[in-house]
Amino acid sequence: MASASGSGAPAAAEALRRRRILSSRLYLDDAPSSGSKAPVVYSAAYDISFNGMEKQHPFDSSKWGRVRSFLEDAGLLQSDRIVEPLEASEDDLLVVHPGSYLNSLKSSEKVARIVEVPAVALLPNLLVQQKLLYPFRKQVGGSVLSAKLALEKGWAINIGGGFHHCSAQEGGGFCAYADISLCIHFAFVCLNISRVMIIDLDAHQGNGHEKDFGSEGRVYTLDIYNSGIYPFDHVAKKYIDQKVELDSGTKTEDYLENLDKALKVAKSRFQPQLIVYNAGTDILDGDPLGRLKVSPEGVAIRDEKIFRFAKDQNIPLLMLTSGGYMESSARVIADSIINLSKKNLIDIGTRCIEVE
Repeated sequence: MASASGSGAPAAAEALRRRRILSSRLYLDDAPSSGSKAPVVYSAAYDISFNGMEKQHPFDSSKWGRVRSFLEDAGLLQSDRIVEPLEASEDDLLVVHPGSYLNSLKSSEKVARIVEVPAVALLPNLLVQQKLLYPFRKQVGGSVLSAKLALEKGWAINIGGGFHHCSAQEGGGFCAYADISLCIHFAFVCLNISRVMIIDLDAHQGNGHEKDFGSEGRVYTLDIYNSGIYPFDHVAKKYIDQKVELDSGTKTEDYLENLDKALKVAKSRFQPQLIVYNAGTDILDGDPLGRLKVSPEGVAIRDEKIFRFAKDQNIPLLMLTSGGYMESSARVIADSIINLSKKNLIDIGTRCIEVE
């Protein structure tokens, strides 16, 4: 009797997860169809403004809005062509996170440890929820929705998200919610796919999603990261299907050579139906946390290689902007997206945009 009960528990949990996904509003019943909007997801609520307290962390918490502004200034994308996501609700977050973890975020001290800003611990949690966690939950909604748009359009970009240090059980490294894991679980249930490849090219190891999908044969992870920096998660490393560990100071040419080799291996090992591309710009030369030496042009070439890898195989791809700790990151991201458009790797439909 005990063994029967034990075997039924995972099935019941999976059934509950499925019900939560199917009842979610994150996919938007009125999501854009072909021609109405570009598959670019963003909300002004992404940006974090906390009476200057956000500046106590090296992350540029206004970069998302500046990326959007650069794209609009370039005439590539007007605001009325951008898809606005919904905030991930508690029921949405429970698809991956246990209630105990979500309840722990009601402690400002807990959130302060996750975002690495000690002063947050001194603030009323209501303020922390509004000013910090709400923007994160909007970005989670954007990541989840991006998978649907990618299946519809062939590609999608969430100008945000990529919280790859957060697992179902624990946050860290400025990542409070596991948007990558949530995005993939929603896709499994709603998009009729069963094979997903995560290509994580942030300078840091993506230990959160690696823990969440460690025993999941439907997910293949390629992670290229600086092995000499945070998070040093040796348990999560065991779950990486294909890892490329770089040394601090790795330059553009060597970085791109490693990427080319890795993509060839990945192509031979796994045939995904969706690619989740975590496109951190903390690989940039001068980034204080990433400690690599890749040029802005190198970042654009990197992104071009990933989009071409997907397009050549006719695999839908969604891109998340993830980490980047210099003010120049926003400009580099925008320039890379502009380059993707010029190379016809994405079609934003600029012909529909009236540039004043």
